[in-house]
Amino acid sequence: MAFKPKIPIALLLLTSLLAICAGLALAMQDPELKQCKHQCRHQRQFDEQEKEQCQRSCDEYHREKKAQERAERRRSEEGSSREERYEEEELGGEHEEENPYVFEDEDFETRVRTDEGRIQVLEKFTKRSKLLRGIENFRVAILEANPHTFISPAHFDAELVLFVAKGRATITTVREEKRENFNVEQGDIMRIPAGTPVYLINRDENEKLYIVKILRPVSVPGHFEAFHASGGEDAESFYRGFSWEVLEAALKTRRDQLEKLFGKQTQGVIIKASKEQIRSMSQHEETPPRIWPFGGDSTHPFNLFHKRPSQSNQFGRLYETDPNECKQLQDLDLMVSFANITKGSMAGPYYNSRATKISVVVEGEGYFEMACPHLSSSGSRGQREGSGSSRRRSRSGPTYQQIRGRLRPGMVFVAPAGHPVAVIASRNKNLQVLCFEVNAQGNIRFPLAGKNNIVNEFEREAKELAFNFPAREVEKIFRNQDQEFFFPGPSRQPEEGDRAFE
Repeated sequence: MAFKPKIPIALLLLTSLLAICAGLALAMQDPELKQCKHQCRHQRQFDEQEKEQCQRSCDEYHREKKAQERAERRRSEEGSSREERYEEEELGGEHEEENPYVFEDEDFETRVRTDEGRIQVLEKFTKRSKLLRGIENFRVAILEANPHTFISPAHFDAELVLFVAKGRATITTVREEKRENFNVEQGDIMRIPAGTPVYLINRDENEKLYIVKILRPVSVPGHFEAFHASGGEDAESFYRGFSWEVLEAALKTRRDQLEKLFGKQTQGVIIKASKEQIRSMSQHEETPPRIWPFGGDSTHPFNLFHKRPSQSNQFGRLYETDPNECKQLQDLDLMVSFANITKGSMAGPYYNSRATKISVVVEGEGYFEMACPHLSSSGSRGQREGSGSSRRRSRSGPTYQQIRGRLRPGMVFVAPAGHPVAVIASRNKNLQVLCFEVNAQGNIRFPLAGKNNIVNEFEREAKELAFNFPAREVEKIFRNQDQEFFFPGPSRQPEEGDRAFE
């Protein structure tokens, strides 16, 4: 008589069998279910009921396994989706609707406007794109003032660096009970420490004054305020932020007199001054000759054009502050440069190792091109149709979009660190560009063309392996250009209305 095992033993055998099935599941895909059921049917110690129970267990195990696989796939897909969304939202991704590197008139906010001038402030860089987070705590502003005008006193919750792009001015600062007057002219750079009261005049009788400012806020990141002492119709005096009772006590003056004082200035921040007032204020320069950055008081202005150009040939000139000499700018990790590109010529291509360059067009027209790995061919306003415009798809490496932007006076464009860029002047007029380089300490400019380009420094074997081309042919191409930094521009330049700039 055959021995029929008791249920506990049968369940133990069933558990062992399921473990075997689990092992099979690791090594096999769908066929494991068939194998599991086959094993159940051929277990001699099982009766028919136990065989059916064993097969149902195989089905249950198979369903659970498939559900687990689906869940793992969903988690993997969701992880990839989150990563893609991160790249799109945090880095700009594939859906930038416009060129995030070019800023025009409509991107400036007019904070002060009178009959005698205006002050414009560029929007936060990160308002356009999070690709520019590296410079989100820097702002750009431009002051324009008519001849013989006075810009009333104010202080800022930001560090200021001023560059006199055109004209002549007298800048007055008050610091630690000391007033200093500085006569400045085109090319002068001056730093105004945060909180320092400052006012200035355009001391020229005929020429407008243009001053470009870069500001680094110290209170609210990416946001700054001008605190005006006297106020006016376009800017209230900060004294009005106190109650009359407090002002009466602090200034030891009756309220009616205070109301007259703070209510009388209605002309605005930028106002006309008489010749006598201008002459008197411009003759009060009390400081010794300007010898910074080569020694002496580092609060003095420094004229960039009094230095020898760092790069110069018939195609252009480049003037640069030296980060090791310019003590005013060292703790801001900032460098200032000015490029005067001869009409029909170009600067670059090159890239900066760690500095992001904020460029302001001072004079002339032209355009720039830049290689960018962040934008798609369909997502950017400043791109060209045709050669070089589409991202060259590769499964194993990065792809680059050609970014273009037309340049006119007052426009701002940004070249992030590592991004190869070239700037081209029109054939009609020299292109003058003022540049503020953020993260200047330790920055290296790497030329991609010209006699000192990086490819010329590669070993012959590296050239052959990298370009899949004979080394002598690579060297012939990269040694054709014997100029440095500034070169003759393209023989054909895009015309106004070219789709590259739509």
